[in-house]
Amino acid sequence: MRQDRLQELENGLVTLVGQQQVLTSSEQTKPYTTGIRVGQGMACAVVMPKTLLQLWKTLELCVKLDKIIILQAANTGLTGGSTPDGNNYDRDVVIINTLNLDQLILLNGGNQVIAFAGSSLYQLEEKLSPLGRGPHSVIGSSCIGASVVGGICNNSGGNLVNRGPAYTEYSLFAQLNQTGQLELVNHLGIELGTCPEEILTTLQKSDFNTEHLAPCERLASDHDYQKRVRDVTSSIPARFNADQRRLREASGCAGKLAVFAVRLDTFPKPKTEKVFYLGTNKPEQLTELRKQILTGFQHLPDMGEYLHRSYFDGADLYCKDAYLAIKYFGTGFIPKLFGIKRNVDRIVSQWPTPLFQDHFSDRTLHCISQMVPDHLPARMRAFRDQYEHHMIILASDQSIQETRGLLEKNWESDGDHAYFECSESEGKAALLHRYVAGNAPARYQILNQNDSGELLPLDIALPRNCETWHKILPEEILSQMAESFQMAHFLCMVFHWDFVVKKGVDSDQLKRKILDLLDQSGAKYPAEHNVGHLYKAETDLSNFYKKIDPTNSFNPGIGKTSKLKNYQ
Repeated sequence: MRQDRLQELENGLVTLVGQQQVLTSSEQTKPYTTGIRVGQGMACAVVMPKTLLQLWKTLELCVKLDKIIILQAANTGLTGGSTPDGNNYDRDVVIINTLNLDQLILLNGGNQVIAFAGSSLYQLEEKLSPLGRGPHSVIGSSCIGASVVGGICNNSGGNLVNRGPAYTEYSLFAQLNQTGQLELVNHLGIELGTCPEEILTTLQKSDFNTEHLAPCERLASDHDYQKRVRDVTSSIPARFNADQRRLREASGCAGKLAVFAVRLDTFPKPKTEKVFYLGTNKPEQLTELRKQILTGFQHLPDMGEYLHRSYFDGADLYCKDAYLAIKYFGTGFIPKLFGIKRNVDRIVSQWPTPLFQDHFSDRTLHCISQMVPDHLPARMRAFRDQYEHHMIILASDQSIQETRGLLEKNWESDGDHAYFECSESEGKAALLHRYVAGNAPARYQILNQNDSGELLPLDIALPRNCETWHKILPEEILSQMAESFQMAHFLCMVFHWDFVVKKGVDSDQLKRKILDLLDQSGAKYPAEHNVGHLYKAETDLSNFYKKIDPTNSFNPGIGKTSKLKNYQ
C-alpha cells in the first residue's frame, strides 16, 4: 500500500513539474538530504519547481498524500534546519528545492524589493549595485550562496551593525490550518488577485504597478536595531532567534511555512569606505573600545568583526582555496564551485579505490592551495604573530573620521596593542579573510579525521553589558577540544564558537556543560543561525512554530520539537 502511495506521489510530481525536476534515487537526492555541516536523513523525493504555481501545486499534492514538507534553497544552513534529521519521522519526507525560483522585482525605484524563495543574496547585491543600493545582509562567511528568504525565515543577523536581524512583515506564504486545509496568504501589501492561481501568476509575471505603491504601516526591516544595539548597559542580548519582537509569519518561521516571496527594504551604498585593522593581547581593550563606539559615535561603523588568533589561523590554513577563488573569480563563482565539488565527489565515490572516496574535492583543493604563495598582506601576517585578538572595523562616509579620531586618540601603538589603517588592497584582504573563515572547522575535521570527533558549532548572543566574553569557557572545557575557533560580530555581542571535539569525548555531555555556563551568563542561543536540529527551541519559539504550523507538516522536529503529526 505504501509503495502504491509513493508511486502516486512520483507520478503526480512528474505530471506537475516534469521528469527532470523530480529526483527519487538515494544517489540523486543525497546532496539535498545532507547538510553542509550537520544533518542527514532520507527523503522519498526532491522536487525542483520552476514557477510559483508549480510550487503551490506541489504543496497541494504533498498535503493530499499526507507527506512531510521541507523547503530548501541553497542548503547552506549551519544547524541542519533545511534537511531531514535522521529517519524517525512518522510520514514520508518530500524536499522542495526552490533555487529555480530566483526572481527579484524592484519596487519604488529599488528602495524595496520582492525576493522569490530561491533568490540569493549575491543576486540581490548584483541587481541593486547599479542603483547605488545594497541588501540587508552581506553574504556570511559560511553561507556563500545563501538565499534572501532563508535569511528572513531564520532571522539571520549578519555583520552589518546598523541593520540588525533580517526581518519583514511583508510576505506571501502557504500554511496548513488546524483542519488540514492549505491556505495561501498574501501579506505583500500588493493587490495580486483573489485565488492562488491568479495571485501567483500575477506575481510571477510582475503584472502590477511596481512604483507608487500604497503606503502601509508594516515594517520591511528592523528599524529599531541601531538604538537597541547602542544600549551597552542592557542584560538582554541585542538579537537572538527566539526574540518575540521579531517572530512574525515568515520572519523566524524556520521552514514551518512555505514562503513564496518576501518584500524587503534596500539601503543606500556608502560613497567611501575604510578598513581599520586592530590587534591586542588584552581583550578588555576591545570591550572598552566597543563601549566608546556604541555610546559616543553619531554614525556607527558598518562592521566590527572580532577574530581570535584561532580563527585567523583557521581561515589561513583551511580556507585559502575559497579565498583565492573569490579573489580571482568573484563570489558568483562559489555556488558553481560547490556544484562542481558535489559532482566530483559523487563520481569519485563510485570508484573502487578507497583512497579517493572520502571528501576527495576538499582534500584536493586544500593541497593545491598550499602550493600557492602567501595570500595575506605582510602587516596582517605580522599582527597575527604579535597579537592574540584581532578586530576589523569597516567604516564608511561620516563614520570614517569618527573611527579614525577615536583610534588616533585612544589606541596608540604599544607592546600590547596597535592598529593600522588599511590600504585598499589590505582592506579587501582583511574582509575576505574574515568572509571565508566559517568553513575552517569543517575542513579541519575532514583533514584531521584520526584525531577529530564531532563538530560543535555554537552561535551565541551575549548580553549587551557582558564584559567577560573572553572568560566564559574555562580551560576544563577547552581542553576537551581537538581545535577551537572563535570569532564574533563584536559590536552586536554575537559570538561564533566553533569547536571540533577530541575523538572519544561525549559531545552531547560537553555541550550541556557549555550551555549551562551560557545560561548562567544570561546568553541566548542561537543568535542568528536558528535552532535547526542542534538547539532546543525556547518555549516562545516552539509555541510560535505550533501556532503557524498546527498539524506539524512543515519541517517537523525543528528545535528538537516533536516529529509526529499534530505534535503527538
